[in-house]
Amino acid sequence: METEGSFGSLLRWAADHGISDSIDQHTSRSCLGRSLCVSFFPDSGGRGLAAVRQLNKGELILRAPKSVLLTTQSLSLEDEKLAMALKIFPSLSSTQVDYAIWATEKAALKSRMDWRGVKGLMQESNIKNQLQTFKAWLWASATISSRTLYVPWDEAGCLCPVGDLFNYAAPEGESFNAMDVLSFPSHASLNDELESLEEQRDSQWDLTDGGFEENASAYCFYARESYKKGEQVLLSYGTYTNIELLEYYGFLLQENPNDKVFIPIEHDIYVSSSWPKESLYIHQNGNPSFALLSALRLWATHPNKRRGVGHLAYAGSQLSVKNETLVMQWLSKNCHTVLNNLPTSIEEDDQLLCNIAKVQDLQVQRELRKMLLTYGGECCAFLETNGVVNRDEAESHLSEKLKRSLERWKLAVQWRLLYKKALVDCIGYCTRTICSLSS
Repeated sequence: METEGSFGSLLRWAADHGISDSIDQHTSRSCLGRSLCVSFFPDSGGRGLAAVRQLNKGELILRAPKSVLLTTQSLSLEDEKLAMALKIFPSLSSTQVDYAIWATEKAALKSRMDWRGVKGLMQESNIKNQLQTFKAWLWASATISSRTLYVPWDEAGCLCPVGDLFNYAAPEGESFNAMDVLSFPSHASLNDELESLEEQRDSQWDLTDGGFEENASAYCFYARESYKKGEQVLLSYGTYTNIELLEYYGFLLQENPNDKVFIPIEHDIYVSSSWPKESLYIHQNGNPSFALLSALRLWATHPNKRRGVGHLAYAGSQLSVKNETLVMQWLSKNCHTVLNNLPTSIEEDDQLLCNIAKVQDLQVQRELRKMLLTYGGECCAFLETNGVVNRDEAESHLSEKLKRSLERWKLAVQWRLLYKKALVDCIGYCTRTICSLSS
């Protein structure tokens, strides 16, 4: 348990300012200890919060008063120069940076453009030069995007001391995006049912995760499920794909019900239905999304007959055995094509992850260089990219920068491996469906 030491000062400060994991008023050197404690979970997120007793689902487990929440408004009240600078630069984009779909290059470009756009604000605020660098901006931007919580009065969100120690748990995924279906006014009964499901889902997450409560003037966190003593207490930040988790938080989930795998889709398929492009994907378990199946079923129908069966396709019904077989064959073929065009296979990625795990245990660059050179291929490219080719440098210990590069490399390989496995599972789904149709 890590209650004192590195977190002792923070927890004492939090207690002095009203942050508490207990409903009852009390005086203590720490804000934790009645419901939660800081602990370390090496296999599930690292540092996090653990239950110190039995916690029941829906129970209030942490409360942070409004006075400790860090927002643009609270900063402006304390810093007149910042307040004036924000008025001069009102068109700055929200700190919730729009993610670049599947392209880290676009995300990097966006970060650099945002940095250039905010330089005027930083100069006007008299921020120290060393804090105006691109590196400093990346750190600050990542802190905001990965740590802010939603509050209704500030679109940038707020930073909540102690509340940001919770690690992530993904909410359960849905078989389709209800809000996408709601855009079809011709299916009134289906819309009513889906609206009801959406309201139930939203109220469920409001109850079990947390939010700012006006009557308490505090940000309140609730147990999203029941926990035994010693178990890690998790918080859902929302529904994120693995690529979004990597960009905003620096990790991914081996089992993520909200992950999405996209494959190339012809223009004819897009225009054959009214589904938005982002709803046409494959789930991590290999099942095609509700919208993708619906769109493919309409595409596989003769254009003259689509109007007559559209209500069935949008409701998720199979149109015929022949139609469903064509859909499964198309899906399976395209998954095979994507897999065959990728530069590495699942087996190669599995082996690469094993090799990365081996070199992560090494302490000297010379040993790392020697081992990676024996593996060849992508390992040699890693050495060249990170400059581990100089004989003198090879004698030194692994730098923190090199260790971070190894960890990021591992995450990248893990992501592409999960992507490929989802395609393989989709092929299996199609094969099973075709077999059941033929029988």
